[in-house]
Amino acid sequence: MKVPKLAGVFIFLGILLTYLTFVKRQWDAAKLDAQRGRLAGWAPPESQRPPPRQYCIMFDAGSTGTRIHIFHFRMEDRGVPSLHQETFRSIQPGLSAYADRPQECSAGISELLEVAQSTVPSSQWSSTPVLLRATAGLRLLPEQKALDLLDTVKALLRKSPFLSGADSVSILDGVDEGIFAWITLNFMTGCGLHHADSAVGMLDLGGGSFQITFSPQDEKTIQMSPIDYIRSLRVFNSAGLLASSTYLGLGLMSARLAILGGVDASPLGGSTELVSPCLAPEYSGSWEYADVVYTVRGQKAGEAPYEACVTRVEKFLYRKLLTVPEAAHLEFFSLSYFYDRAVDLGLLGEGDEGTIRVSDYVMAAKRVCSGLWARPQQSPFLCLDLVYVSALLQELGFSADKQLKLARTLNHVGLSWSLGAAFQHLNTLKTS
Repeated sequence: MKVPKLAGVFIFLGILLTYLTFVKRQWDAAKLDAQRGRLAGWAPPESQRPPPRQYCIMFDAGSTGTRIHIFHFRMEDRGVPSLHQETFRSIQPGLSAYADRPQECSAGISELLEVAQSTVPSSQWSSTPVLLRATAGLRLLPEQKALDLLDTVKALLRKSPFLSGADSVSILDGVDEGIFAWITLNFMTGCGLHHADSAVGMLDLGGGSFQITFSPQDEKTIQMSPIDYIRSLRVFNSAGLLASSTYLGLGLMSARLAILGGVDASPLGGSTELVSPCLAPEYSGSWEYADVVYTVRGQKAGEAPYEACVTRVEKFLYRKLLTVPEAAHLEFFSLSYFYDRAVDLGLLGEGDEGTIRVSDYVMAAKRVCSGLWARPQQSPFLCLDLVYVSALLQELGFSADKQLKLARTLNHVGLSWSLGAAFQHLNTLKTS
């Protein structure tokens, strides 16, 4: 017997309704189980959870400018962070330029805080630490002037929506500056945070100070170094010893001033006129440093410019550096002004990585000082700077054929102490 068409339609709809009712019951049951699981503290397996995000805001208050680094971390591998992204901005002049009018530094710091607020999600402002570490520019100031500047910054950070504590603003110890830069470098190269014997050394020539940091492999280095040059490193899952030396006043700008003035700290007799054989004999101009405008001019022709400048620089550096024989045979990255002057010479392009030999600096210094190097926009101080850089490296015990690696950034992240300092702060939060 044939089923009428209308009856067939009703049978089909009945079967479909029964099926949908069954599916709905299964869905509701699964949904209820999930709710019960959440109430009971159930969570997805560790491997399925996205790594938690953590931001850290680090101000680098240097001698020539203030920079903000906004680091976005993913906390992985038992709490060890991986760097997801860095946001960077900088302003000039440095914080130390406001030594006599500390309140005027507020505008620049506020401008950089606005960058942080536009970068960090508002939901994470209250859990994002904000820190300022000042370097050689403030180390060179009288204590009270430095404290007045730091107090001004502290007040600004407390008013910000970010996490600010008693230790948020301070002057960074020179040795720590070198160690943190070493951490940054070896984290970004993947060389030696976990295996010290594969770590690379770090040479950092800033404006006010110079640091050399490496992982000593020779027991003699540890035994013969001053006790405050050997530090124990412990950050996240890494531990070991580092040899780190810092030289306040041997940064390129501080050294330039002292060499031009013929003394270690300030121009002769307090005068703002400086005459030097390290400048072209016909040169006359002005130069501003640490909020003082100097009149600078070259010395009349006499002794060969290169030899005269070398004599002046070697006199300035005499017995100021500790030579470590082991360091001469280790692999080093050269940062900051080492890199900048190589770019000025056209030995590598801005933002590129490369290598340079000590002899390259020496030969370039001879050509520039002798007037045989003509480049557009050449700085009148290039002769002095190159003589200083080459003499500094040789005083450390590096031979003329010693090869150094050069970089400003790796994987779009700046090679400075700031990332290492952020790691150290997150490690402190993790263990406190």
